Amino acid sequence: MKINTALLALAVGAFAIGVTEFSPMGMLPYIADNLDVSIPSVGAIVIIYALGVMIGAPVMTLILVKYRPKYALIFLMSIFAVGNLLSAMSPDLVTLSLSRFVTSLNHGAFFGIGAIVAASVVPPSKQASAIAAMFMGLTIASIGGVPLITKLTQVIGWRQAFYLISVLGFVTIISLVLALPKHLTGKSVNVQEELRILRKPQVMLGMLSTVLGASAMFTLYTYVTPMLMVFINASDQMVTLMLMIIGIGLTVGNYLGGLFADKSLYGSLFAFFAMLALSMAIFPIIGTTPIGAGIGLAFWSIFSFSIVPPLQILVMKAATGAQALASSVNIGAFNLGNAIGAMIGASVLANGFSYAMVSYMGTVVALLGIFVLWIKVRQHSKQAALQQVACLSD
Repeated sequence: MKINTALLALAVGAFAIGVTEFSPMGMLPYIADNLDVSIPSVGAIVIIYALGVMIGAPVMTLILVKYRPKYALIFLMSIFAVGNLLSAMSPDLVTLSLSRFVTSLNHGAFFGIGAIVAASVVPPSKQASAIAAMFMGLTIASIGGVPLITKLTQVIGWRQAFYLISVLGFVTIISLVLALPKHLTGKSVNVQEELRILRKPQVMLGMLSTVLGASAMFTLYTYVTPMLMVFINASDQMVTLMLMIIGIGLTVGNYLGGLFADKSLYGSLFAFFAMLALSMAIFPIIGTTPIGAGIGLAFWSIFSFSIVPPLQILVMKAATGAQALASSVNIGAFNLGNAIGAMIGASVLANGFSYAMVSYMGTVVALLGIFVLWIKVRQHSKQAALQQVACLSD
């Protein structure tokens, strides 16, 4: 089977970004102990990163979309490498949060421009699968990269872990230089027109679905390490194993999301959102033993990431004429959900509720996502009917 080197290079970039995005979930207790702050306070680095993605996605995309995608993506990965280097050198939580913000500025635009590149190097019928292939790097990071970084944090410290992530960024730059096609060109940007397209109800509802899906996921994911310590008195080794299980589940979910989105976009989204809600509702019940926690996290992680490829395609299809910007902003929407989920979890804990309530709140958010999808389907059906009537009248 011939390997698509462009997709492979994009997956390498996604892997690097996945490592830096998700590694703090396993680092929180250790950073908190080293900097002498509380775990909810360290959760700020997750929130700051997510907000940086949300801001950086439209700004960096509008700046870079006029350049060749290859050079734009190399520039974005350079920001990644420098940002992680600054994180490793941070003396306190404020500086660490600022360096995480710098790192995050590449994230949304990389995936947004990368998704356009991925979709352009395959036939139209394989676009969701191509985007899923790029995101596969993100999920593989969860299987191998994040557990490895967590283990390194436990053994040699979180600063050294960030140094290694920075090195990974430079390795990614080399892969982009070697593999991305040169023939793809940038495009002139009519900012007002592209922003007008983003304001279309169908696009905004799609992005709101992304926000809610990510919020549901990160309500639990942000605090999964301390949650496991409370539920099953998990050791460092057990936490690493559970993070690996999550990574495998995210990878499986990403693959299934791309596969079923190519067949039935809305049907797959409704099913995956429903199963995501159910998995978080039952996790506090079955997650009180190591085996139960492993099974619960496996199912939760599968359905958490199965929604990602179809949501990306959903927004891109609704935003014809501004797909690069919409794709990037949708990644920003995912990370806005990341921040909201982290804040929901922090609020639950700060008000004296248990970690079980954190998971239940994730269920509520996922159900809201289903409701928004239902509204979007109704609007889509109405628009299709109006267009059909207009065609008949002509």
